[in-house]
Amino acid sequence: MPLPSPPSPPGSEAGVAVFWRPAGAPAKPAEGAPCNGCGLCCLAQPCPLGMLLSRRRTGACVALRWSEADQRYWCGAVSDPADVTGWTHPWAVRSLSALARRWIASGVGCDARLEVHSAPPPRKGGL
Repeated sequence: MPLPSPPSPPGSEAGVAVFWRPAGAPAKPAEGAPCNGCGLCCLAQPCPLGMLLSRRRTGACVALRWSEADQRYWCGAVSDPADVTGWTHPWAVRSLSALARRWIASGVGCDARLEVHSAPPPRKGGL
């Protein structure tokens, strides 16, 4: 007998998650293409490093950072590990950044198998 499906997360239907991103966020690149900072993979669920930092296996990663200046998302464990962890020792911060680059396969290419659909933003002031 198959196990029942887990309940869908809030804001989703039938296992389809909904994420609202900043208007300037880049579109998801094709699978295998270089990362452009769209952030969808980290909004969907944390990677193994993100699971350690977020202390959870589902939902958006707490290390995900939006850069208004760059108009893209960055992994905070790579770009600002001190902010993500609270660590202050330079060697620890540099080590985590280097380890994070390896763990998230930085520079290898997009591996997020997500189907993306555009939707209008929610109306303000109710229905």
